Amino acid sequence: MAVEKEKQRGWKQKIVYEMTEYWINLVYLAVVFFTFTSYRRLILAEHQVGYLHYGIAVIEAAVLAKVILIGEAAGAGRKYENRPLIIPALYKTIVFAIWVVVFKVLEHVIGGLVRGKGLAGGFHDLISEGWYEILANALVMISAFVSFFAIKELGRVMGRERLRALFFRRRELGPVDEF
Repeated sequence: MAVEKEKQRGWKQKIVYEMTEYWINLVYLAVVFFTFTSYRRLILAEHQVGYLHYGIAVIEAAVLAKVILIGEAAGAGRKYENRPLIIPALYKTIVFAIWVVVFKVLEHVIGGLVRGKGLAGGFHDLISEGWYEILANALVMISAFVSFFAIKELGRVMGRERLRALFFRRRELGPVDEF
């Protein structure tokens, strides 16, 4: 009976951990996407073009947060974790940016199949966004992922609780540590 309770507690802790990670990912990505959507909206407003795609930003953040969890569960990006933090952070940025591209292509292919356009129609929808749009999205993802994975790597090395305490708990002012 005690073994069963321990397994159940481990299972529950894993669910809590995964949900916490998901929501952290979601909130971070939603803030980034809202910021860039607002930027786009303000730029287009100068030309009297309306742009209110905040709902899409939330949906993309939710999907991408899950994609990141799937990638982490699959072990994507763990290759250089024993190196200086900048290396695994940049490596994970590249790996997960590729994951995003793969899922973006899959999204359009599946969308083409669902709408009855077939594979070619899905690829055409992707290409019709324009190369500038695709490149801009890639740059946004890379810029968002650099700081995201740098902080995640810092938490991995220092411990999540210690990192959380540094960010969210009051600290006493003392002498500055030297390197």
